[in-house]
Amino acid sequence: MSRVALIRVLTVALSISSAAPAFSAEGAAIGRVKVAPSSIVVGFVGGFVSHDSLRHGPVKLAESIRHSAPKDTFVQVFENRHRKTAYQTILGLLDRDHDGVLSKDEKSQARIILFGHSWGASAVIMLARELNRAGIPVLLTVQVDSVAKLWQNDSIVPENVTAAVNFYQPHGVVRGRTEITAADSAKTQILGNYRFDYRKDPVRCENPSWYDRYITPGHAQIECDPHIWSQVESLVRQRLEPQSAALAALPQP
Repeated sequence: MSRVALIRVLTVALSISSAAPAFSAEGAAIGRVKVAPSSIVVGFVGGFVSHDSLRHGPVKLAESIRHSAPKDTFVQVFENRHRKTAYQTILGLLDRDHDGVLSKDEKSQARIILFGHSWGASAVIMLARELNRAGIPVLLTVQVDSVAKLWQNDSIVPENVTAAVNFYQPHGVVRGRTEITAADSAKTQILGNYRFDYRKDPVRCENPSWYDRYITPGHAQIECDPHIWSQVESLVRQRLEPQSAALAALPQP
């Protein structure tokens, strides 16, 4: 091959690689399905909770959605420390032609919902920002008693998110983010910052640990509060139905 031809080949290869985000074979394998999903619902658990522990709110919610959502809906919960895996999985799911890059059309068809508790809620915003940098839209983010790690900022919702909501409780050693705001209010609707006081209205959690009972009771109770997760489920379901998405609104606490 001549030098001129080689330069042309390299130029084309570079232009293709910069046209859309590439992703790892591992991530593509996780996200590869026979039929591309109509919607992608990703949740994150808090602390060091396992992604399949049915004692916890995000896992219970995912199970409920999985059993009643349209069959072509992808629903998965991740540990908050596995945010990168969640990102790679989403890219793989959006890659309808399995060529390893995302076209503008593949990005525009994305219907993504993200939710989480504690560190998992902060992971939601961090993942939304990564998707924003890749030019991928997000329908909804839900933060439940969001707690940011030292290097994170979970208070500002990126402009690729259509709607966002925040639930928090203000007491105890671990307490949630009290307010979220939009990076661009013209693009993102903040549905609300909803405060819950479990000192006034306690919720009984099933088999709480000693730590949850005495050190972080409010933080634990908001995660096992069925009223909270019922509202989150309503918001998610509204957006899984395109015909009702325009009418979606937060149920009253």
